[in-house]
Amino acid sequence: MNDTPHTKPAVIVVAIATSGRREVLRDTLAQIDRQERRPDRILICPVAADDVDWDHAASLTVPAERVDGPRGSSAQRNAILDRVGAPDLIVFFDDDYLPADRFLAETERLFQQNPDIIAATGHLLADGIRGPGIGLPEALALLSADRAPERPGVKPIDNLYGCNMVARFAAMTRAGARFDENLPLYGWHEDIDFSGQLHSHGRIVFAEALRGVHRGVKRGRTSGVQFGYSQIANTVYVMRKGTMGWPRALRFAIGNPIANALGCLRPQGIVDRRGRLKGNLLALWDLLRGKLDPRRILSLR
Repeated sequence: MNDTPHTKPAVIVVAIATSGRREVLRDTLAQIDRQERRPDRILICPVAADDVDWDHAASLTVPAERVDGPRGSSAQRNAILDRVGAPDLIVFFDDDYLPADRFLAETERLFQQNPDIIAATGHLLADGIRGPGIGLPEALALLSADRAPERPGVKPIDNLYGCNMVARFAAMTRAGARFDENLPLYGWHEDIDFSGQLHSHGRIVFAEALRGVHRGVKRGRTSGVQFGYSQIANTVYVMRKGTMGWPRALRFAIGNPIANALGCLRPQGIVDRRGRLKGNLLALWDLLRGKLDPRRILSLR
């Protein structure tokens, strides 16, 4: 790949949906403010006004803007899409994802040099989602110690990872890609479904140069029963929709209940395995009765 020194700078918008993690989001915004290449806009959609320290958000080099929308990751991200205008690139960060200082600079470089790439997800230095989560000092230490490879790799992938997703907005518009609001609250598999909508419009890649830490903060997430129900219901829904292949869906539908059952034998205080298993069984019962619906989690606790 050759550099293109006279390419017009891209318009980059950072989009964050958040709920109940005010201090975590503040840390994320502080890290975004350290970017060598600043975003052109930062749009935040909270569930409640006090989910965001707006005084801090207004003090950033690029002040964050508030977008109002209904609760749920998919609905909040769609509310941002309705307000975003027509940027070149939109970057979706989870509120607990800390991008390396060159994330946006490398994002701009990647998409300018590869016009066939329509979406990308980056390399995680660490992912706290499968454990107790990663504290801020540890996450910052990981970022500080990281040394990106001289020739970072780019390879095709089936789907983006929701904590850090970059998409070319024009391609999203052509595809009519949106986040499916039938996947409520945490939006389990919304990233897979979103990626599936883009597949036929260009390359979706893993880009090693886009680096960061997903802290996997547990506060503000859905209950164990709700999440367990989503593990089955959302998988079946996305498979039926055609944005996830059935072999992969089968692995999720079998693997998650087994993991939750085994987890009940070795309880982890940070993960409600009993609640998740209960949710799995409720969803399987609904599947057998022909009443499976991802939106049922709105009535579960």
